Amino acid sequence: MTPATSSFAHRVAEERRPAPGSPADARHYVKLWQEPESLDGERVRAFVLILRTRGCYWADVKGCTMCGYARDTLGRSATEEEIGLQLARALTAYRDEPYVKIYTSGSFLDRREVPEAARSRVAAAFAGRARRLLVETLPEFVTPEALRELRDSFGGTLEVALGLESTQPRVLAKAVHKHETPTQYLEAADRVRRGGASPKAYLLLKPPYLTERESIEDTVTSVARASSHFDTLSVNPVHLQGGTVVEHLFRRGLYRPPWLWSLVEVLSRASRLRAPGTRLVSFPTSGGNPRGVHNCLRCDPEILSRIQESSLAQDFSLLDGLPDCPCRETWRHSLALEALSPEA
Repeated sequence: MTPATSSFAHRVAEERRPAPGSPADARHYVKLWQEPESLDGERVRAFVLILRTRGCYWADVKGCTMCGYARDTLGRSATEEEIGLQLARALTAYRDEPYVKIYTSGSFLDRREVPEAARSRVAAAFAGRARRLLVETLPEFVTPEALRELRDSFGGTLEVALGLESTQPRVLAKAVHKHETPTQYLEAADRVRRGGASPKAYLLLKPPYLTERESIEDTVTSVARASSHFDTLSVNPVHLQGGTVVEHLFRRGLYRPPWLWSLVEVLSRASRLRAPGTRLVSFPTSGGNPRGVHNCLRCDPEILSRIQESSLAQDFSLLDGLPDCPCRETWRHSLALEALSPEA
């Protein structure tokens, strides 16, 4: 990374946090929706809720190169009562979906984002109604006490997601800007299992400064190295979020979101390398448009549909025999040219 880019990264961290929100702002969650999922081999609808909290503390320090979620935060810590009001509003749309996913644009287990009493309150709201509750956190907040508190409040299966992104230390530190090491994520996943919960990892496809070929190899390698520590691995292709380092590079012609063909390649290869019983999934955000993972846009809908079905069915042979769009040859040529580059 050049000094200019590093300076920009720090400026983004300073500017991404909104001004502290009013009590009225704190009554409203960010977003909720339902999405298809698989639970114990059954096709279900998942209920997804993003609460408005202070968000990830790391976004104030340096932040990740691809993450713009700080813009959706409250700009200050939310009280238990404020989170309770958001939860009450969200519950009016809840239809007993068996799979519930709760996000905070950061770490649900960080008490600065979600006070301990509020965590229990959120988990208890779905007790006896949902079978699985997913929350997301950075590894340093995974403690036996936090896991026990949530398990006791919820009663069903607790799933804890960690943004591992890559198992290569240099990629994680230099391309993603994480401050934890891959080992810290793997150790946190082991703590999740010991705490009676199910660990899930997010793996990033094509962080900045990697070529398309390098990003494919990085993600495939990360699946192989991480799968014995996690019950589920989710491959998340980078999509452009406002005010991020990735968007800064994109606007200057220095970054292209990953090709869908690259995601197909990763899933096809990685599905054969994962540990027995580990789920591999990908549900790309902004797939099929220029700010997300895409090909020529004409063949994208069919490929995205196959990727979703493969993830739900855990049958990646469904990615064999995809329509051979002319853009696939363009993708192959771009990989071949990268291999010839002295920097590749």
